[in-house]
Amino acid sequence: MRFTLGCNHPSFTLPWRTLLPYLVALHHLQPGSAQNRVVAPSLRVTAMVGQDVVLRCQLSPCKDARNSDIRWIQQRSSGIVHHYQDGVDLEQMTEYKGRTELLRKGLSDGNLDLHITAVSSSDRGSYICIVQDDDGYSEAVVNLEVSDPFSQIIHPWKVALAVVIIPLAGSFVINVFLYRKRAAQSRELKRKDAALEEKAAMLGRKDAMLKKLTAMWDLSAANLKAQATILVERTGELERHLRKMEQHIVEGDISAENLKEQATKLVEQTKESVVESEESEEHCERMELSLADLKEEAE
Repeated sequence: MRFTLGCNHPSFTLPWRTLLPYLVALHHLQPGSAQNRVVAPSLRVTAMVGQDVVLRCQLSPCKDARNSDIRWIQQRSSGIVHHYQDGVDLEQMTEYKGRTELLRKGLSDGNLDLHITAVSSSDRGSYICIVQDDDGYSEAVVNLEVSDPFSQIIHPWKVALAVVIIPLAGSFVINVFLYRKRAAQSRELKRKDAALEEKAAMLGRKDAMLKKLTAMWDLSAANLKAQATILVERTGELERHLRKMEQHIVEGDISAENLKEQATKLVEQTKESVVESEESEEHCERMELSLADLKEEAE
């Protein structure tokens, strides 16, 4: 149903259930010449959630409105957002208490501006400014649009997709991390195994060398023992030879030249035995030193 308040002003459509408050308001309004009318400089006002906003209306022509009856009504609920009469603020809707103010400094110039603080999403909608005085009444409509950038419509399929994708992404990241960790551990183990194999091969070579030197040492020791035995035998022969020479000398059966020749041979044999003995001792010492060095390196 179309219902028009005032004159020379855009009309608006109201449902039947919202007509009662306006009928009550019209009942209290006195008919007049309606020479003054309410106009809205801007029919649409925008604001963000949490901001303050001013809904502007004014009398045309300009007239002092301090003694007028001024009402701002929320069209959606037909409730009184702010009610001013003869300099006094009257009852209003609970959700607007403490949040609205009629800017009285402009009343003397015919301004009917309403200041609303901390607007919320529920404040969006149309607001009707109604003025009644001795000359009659008039009204204007201002539409308030409230935007909330943080409240976007979330579709169910988006929620379901997020519920599926987020765990999958988390599982993928965890698997990649574990795979890289296991690969790094595997590479480290292979490196350590290669190092251990190299050390084992080196120890094997040193052990073989040690066995070889030990065998050589054993052979040298046996050789030295054999040479010592030969030396002992030669020494015995020399002693026997000396005894024979002494006997020949006593008996006078040997000449001086023969004695000198035999003495020379005896000295040469003795020198050879001494040289062989010294060489055996040096070789044995070198073998012992090599064996000690190799044992130290192996340890």
